[in-house]
This record gives sequence, structure tokens and C-alpha cells, in this order.
Amino acid sequence: MPPALLTIALLLIVTLCYASLCAASPFGDCRKCRGFGYALEKDRRGRLKPGKTCRRCRGDRKRIRVGRHLFNVAMRIHRDGTR
Repeated sequence: MPPALLTIALLLIVTLCYASLCAASPFGDCRKCRGFGYALEKDRRGRLKPGKTCRRCRGDRKRIRVGRHLFNVAMRIHRDGTR
């Protein structure tokens, strides 16, 4: 097989796997707080303690995946265009 065909096949497999992940689990851990919901701070003794609530996920710990967000936008455009 030519290398270009292998590259296309690999890209297609990765895309289908990500699409199935977005369909099965539309929410993933927040990338900023890594799913904790807050920033970790250290006290004077060096022990970890919860800090401020994460601004990106607002403490919910989960954010919508990029692929699922794009799918939702496409479906909204399609729904609004066919009404």
C-alpha cells in the first residue's frame, strides 16, 4: 500500500474513534483544573488544599468536548435552516 493511503486510513480511524467518543461521552474533564473543580494551593506547611473555584468549568468539573460542541452547532444550524 502507498504511504498516502495508509495515512488517510489512519486519519479516518482516528476521526471515527473520536466521533464515537463524543457520542458516547459528550462531557470530558476540564482541561484547566484536570477535573478537580478548583485550583490546588499549598498552605505554609506545604500541604495541598482546595483553592479558588475553576473559572473555566465553574466548579462543575466537566466541560463539553470540542467535537460534541461542533456537532451541536451543526445540528442547530440545520434545524434552524429547515424550519
